[in-house]
Amino acid sequence: MKTQKGFTLLEILLVVAAIAILAGIIIVAINPGKQLGDTRNAKRQNDVRAILNAVHQYNIDNGSLPTSVTSTATEICATSTCSGLIDLSVLTTNSKYLVTIPVDPSCPTGCNANGAGYKILKDSNNRVTVSAPNAEQNKTISITQ
Repeated sequence: MKTQKGFTLLEILLVVAAIAILAGIIIVAINPGKQLGDTRNAKRQNDVRAILNAVHQYNIDNGSLPTSVTSTATEICATSTCSGLIDLSVLTTNSKYLVTIPVDPSCPTGCNANGAGYKILKDSNNRVTVSAPNAEQNKTISITQ
């Protein structure tokens, strides 16, 4: 009698099923959607900080805020031609304060057609607030200086 060595079909199916279950558990534990959302929120946080620092530096150098900043939270313009948006192109002139206006990762779907996705306002004491209204996972990203 000859005996053949090898695995049966049932053994192979059980191993494949076990690997699939473990892979499913690992994917749920890693949660790539949450990780990607956290990454986009980190970019938003850095962008908000960069815009606010540029406005603050402009204020120090010129003795006033850019004239386009108002007391109403309005989206910042990302291009050179925007109507109804805040024009901060003075910050990018000669790349003195910013090379370009940062754009939210959700743009253009979550933003005005020419907008950056970030909003800016000044209060009665000339304190400036920059916010990212498209932040994910119920996070609020807003910095006041």
